[in-house]
Amino acid sequence: MIVGVPKEIKISENRVGMTESGVRQLVAEGHTVLVEKDAGLGSGITNDQYEKAGARILDTKAQVYQNAEMIVKVKEPLPEEYDLLGENQILFNYLHLAAEPKLTRVLCEKRVKAVAYETIQKEDGTLPLLVPMSEVAGRMATQIGAFYLQKDKGGKGILMGGVTGVRPAKVTIIGGGVVGTNAAKMAVGLGADVTVLDVNTSRLEYLDDIFQGRITTLFSNSQNIEESVIQSDLVIGAVLITGRKAPTLVTHAMIRRMGRGSVVVDVAVDQGGCIETCKPTTHLHPTYEVEGVIHYCVPNMPGVVSRTSTYALTNVTLKYVSMIAQMGLEEAIAKDKSLFKGLNVYNGYVCYEPVARDLGMEYRPYRLS
Repeated sequence: MIVGVPKEIKISENRVGMTESGVRQLVAEGHTVLVEKDAGLGSGITNDQYEKAGARILDTKAQVYQNAEMIVKVKEPLPEEYDLLGENQILFNYLHLAAEPKLTRVLCEKRVKAVAYETIQKEDGTLPLLVPMSEVAGRMATQIGAFYLQKDKGGKGILMGGVTGVRPAKVTIIGGGVVGTNAAKMAVGLGADVTVLDVNTSRLEYLDDIFQGRITTLFSNSQNIEESVIQSDLVIGAVLITGRKAPTLVTHAMIRRMGRGSVVVDVAVDQGGCIETCKPTTHLHPTYEVEGVIHYCVPNMPGVVSRTSTYALTNVTLKYVSMIAQMGLEEAIAKDKSLFKGLNVYNGYVCYEPVARDLGMEYRPYRLS
């Protein structure tokens, strides 16, 4: 199969869909890999490294799309890429279609075979292609929150861990999954007073166990969320419902009751966000204020720690890229149930029910033969 790796064009997105080691493996398996010129520079991978691994370097994005049977990238195609997509072309990347109605319609109209990293799901419910980026985003969320709590950044002027005789920052994390757990690890490491809320009591038991009493765990309901949020210096939204728009759990009224200079970081913003006052921002202009509270809502947070993120991502995506390239998409999803759950658009229709429901589009399931 001919696999194309275009350069990402989302603002400050420095990741790339495949490392040079991934290219080497695909070429060894007999496939052709086309890489757009300079696609890897943001992750510290040169054109020469790709060529030594066996890739062909193409000068333009259009050349990659026109010649590739499968496109492997990181983020969803942007409007300037829509016309480059071809009928029956396989698109393999993070899509988050529940928050992207226009892109979803384009994929249907162009009859693209779209497989979303974020909905590939194992039988135990885990999301293997989300885990590494969720780890990165969770750790970054705390780091970013600590940064914006500084007075020179508009924050309260609070040190996360406090010092002797002075209380630490209060941090509330809504969602105890991979993002929330990693955010908590960083916050605990910095000495903060940490509360994690989740609706899964088994998950709360697990967090109590691994943190050995160093965090407070609360069942996630509107009262506990409100009481925790209004007392917090930093709130991190870490809610995920696989493939669906995130529920709004933190209201504008709660934000209004937070102290001026508090910070919120909504990691769920790429799925619509779980904080009512959040809207997508960029790494160039990452924050804005509502009711005196600093909001950081960048959908591609890992894009600025691109080398770590790119290598972590290829570690988990390459298995599936190799399967699709070797067997073709239809045979690959027939043989791997987790990959089958990643199929979002096929033959002109949405075939992933949560996306169809959230967008009010026709759901036409893909039938395994």
